[in-house]
Amino acid sequence: MTRLANAFAKGHPALITFITAGDPDATATPAILDALVAGGADVIELGMPFTDPMADGPAIQAANIRSLESGTTTADIFAIAKGFRERHPDVALVLMGYANPMVTRGPQWFAAECHKAGVDGVICVDIPPEEDADLGPALRAVGVSLIRLATPTTDAARLPAVLEGSSGFLYYVSVAGITGKQQAQVASIEQAVARLKATSTIPVAVGFGVRTPEQAAAIAAAGADGVVVGSALVDLVAQHGAAAHGAIRDLTRALAEAVHNAR
Repeated sequence: MTRLANAFAKGHPALITFITAGDPDATATPAILDALVAGGADVIELGMPFTDPMADGPAIQAANIRSLESGTTTADIFAIAKGFRERHPDVALVLMGYANPMVTRGPQWFAAECHKAGVDGVICVDIPPEEDADLGPALRAVGVSLIRLATPTTDAARLPAVLEGSSGFLYYVSVAGITGKQQAQVASIEQAVARLKATSTIPVAVGFGVRTPEQAAAIAAAGADGVVVGSALVDLVAQHGAAAHGAIRDLTRALAEAVHNAR
């Protein structure tokens, strides 16, 4: 089994956490990643900073700016990923970001670097299924999962295209908006998750707008295979900078306990 498969095979919903690589700088990110592991995160999403993060709210937008202003490069991100894999051989790591940094040197180059660094999956926000050829075949050729997103507006006609070629897990964006702002009602999440799981065998993780252990537990109890928390953790980096790892570990631990024990 892959690391991603193992993350969803522990007998409880998975906690998926997000931070931005290079925030506040590349030297601080390893300790923050280690704090996520220490807190009990099952999957870690490492955000690739980008100048125009269109799907992200103010917290992650600001993190992208801090990272880029500190000089973070794509080479830095892969070095961070490689170091993480050496320290944590069993924890799933996913890169999340936008197409430009992923394909500017060609999809085969990016996929090869992911493979060498021990990256398990990639979430590309702005490559739709219809443009799968831009990245998907290169990732699949080296065994890296392409994780796609579904939204409240993904209807039955479009869902098969979203699922085709997707693996690892399906990321359900629970609101029609940006990260870190509003949160969907649990009842609507429960209905959406049930619909998605009826049409696919891959796990369904729910994110966007999840900030507290109570919110995370409610989503896990509603049937989600995983719960994604990002902006609340990124806010801690904004508050504490390079010293954020203690606060990150504590919030992650509270989130993990809530998600793992939700049902």
